[in-house]
Amino acid sequence: MVRCLNPRQRERDGRRGAVCVPLLLTLGVLSPLVSISCSHAEEPVSSVAVSNSPIPVPPPDRKGDDWPQFLGPEGTGISLETGLLDVWPADGPPLLWSRVVGTGYSAPSVRGNRLVIHHREQDEEIVQCLRADTGEPIWRVAYPSAFRDPYGYNNGPRCSPLLTEDRCYTFGAEGKLLCLDLKTSEQIWMRDTQADFEIPKAFFGVGATPILEDNKLIVLVGGQPNSGVVAFDATTGETLWESVGKQTWDGADTRVASQPTYEWTGEEMVVSYSSPIAVTIHGKRHVLCLMRQGLVSVDPETGKENFHYWFRSRTHDSVNAARPVVVGDTIMLSAAYRVGSALLRVAEDGKSVEEVWSDPRNLLTHWSTAIDHDGHYYGFSGRHEQEGTLTCIAADTGKVVWKSNGWGRGLDAMTRGPEGTVIDAETKEPIPWPFYGRGSAIMVEDKFVVLGERGTLALVEVNAKEWKETSRCTGPKMHYPCWAAPVLSRGRLYLRCEDALVCLDLRKPEK
Repeated sequence: MVRCLNPRQRERDGRRGAVCVPLLLTLGVLSPLVSISCSHAEEPVSSVAVSNSPIPVPPPDRKGDDWPQFLGPEGTGISLETGLLDVWPADGPPLLWSRVVGTGYSAPSVRGNRLVIHHREQDEEIVQCLRADTGEPIWRVAYPSAFRDPYGYNNGPRCSPLLTEDRCYTFGAEGKLLCLDLKTSEQIWMRDTQADFEIPKAFFGVGATPILEDNKLIVLVGGQPNSGVVAFDATTGETLWESVGKQTWDGADTRVASQPTYEWTGEEMVVSYSSPIAVTIHGKRHVLCLMRQGLVSVDPETGKENFHYWFRSRTHDSVNAARPVVVGDTIMLSAAYRVGSALLRVAEDGKSVEEVWSDPRNLLTHWSTAIDHDGHYYGFSGRHEQEGTLTCIAADTGKVVWKSNGWGRGLDAMTRGPEGTVIDAETKEPIPWPFYGRGSAIMVEDKFVVLGERGTLALVEVNAKEWKETSRCTGPKMHYPCWAAPVLSRGRLYLRCEDALVCLDLRKPEK
């Protein structure tokens, strides 16, 4: 059952911490350090501006698009910008600026001439706003974090900021959901989802970036028994509905002979590392959520379930992390851990799906989301770095058309140089790391901009016949692990690794 709150329930919900703080909107930045009380007697959030009043930020100096959320304008990793370099210089696109940042796996987001990055420094999570064109600091918000990744990965945030014209939403590794004024950094509201919901401990902290649908912030909270997905009022932080969990999966068809139906125990992780996406199919609005157990479609207005589809590895230590890819009335799912891919077709009434094909071996995306183009899906397949390949599959059959590890030559064509460098055996010159590993890619014009996990940056043709790379370099200051997807806004390419954020210029020179 979906729980929609009536006014009395909402009043109770407000007392347990959904809190709008409207008075804060009138404060402005009164001093270099302003402490703001949070809900649930939290540690205060500290807002630091670089002067006593908000710094004026000039409008963008270039035409182009914002990249205000995870995977860009439409959440698909596709940019509509034009006028970019067809071939890069030998040493790569020009470097415009760079900054040292803290740890984390989240990509930055850009709105207008403001860039926001969420990262971790020592025992604090930092939400930091910079000028997108120069990298100059505008404001910085910090709050305590004690998160420790149980598998030894870094302890920083995993989710990208979500930016509107005047708001910045972030979701931290410990589940703190924060709404700030994008221009002044003032806190508008905060929810501590770990305190407000019954959330079993997950593998890698919180990792699914929220989305905005009308005035609802849709968040994959991962709570028991039926709070896997929660909608919050984007203005106030108030809980609007809760859905997905026992009501979805108890008795669900698993398509596994040894356990044909699933029996809910109440101890399950309902976590997801795949960000939801809102789409229209057959004229009906769906929010598609790839949870740990599989895909669920919910109505964004009420949270009521439309359909579900079991899609999970039989390996306990596994996650679903790539976002569903929607083309027309079809949904393509993909995951590592020997799950592979499946294509589903949504019924005309929007209440069920049929499986068009599934293959546990074709495209096993670990965390980067595949991109569709002209009847094919392109994505990075492989659970481990040495297995990583850029792979093209046919959308109608799921069959592999081509795949490449990014090198295309034999191992005898390279030798190891000093300090871990790689040498081309023929030219005797140092070359970028030859393999993509579990890379990430975005599509612009007729090309993929690829970032390999050891910092190799490449330009690859969108080509359904063969892998064809046209340019390659080492991303400046990029090193393992580069696990955040590239970001493109107004011809500027933003890359981040565990300790650096860089901005490169992809625009063609003006004549």
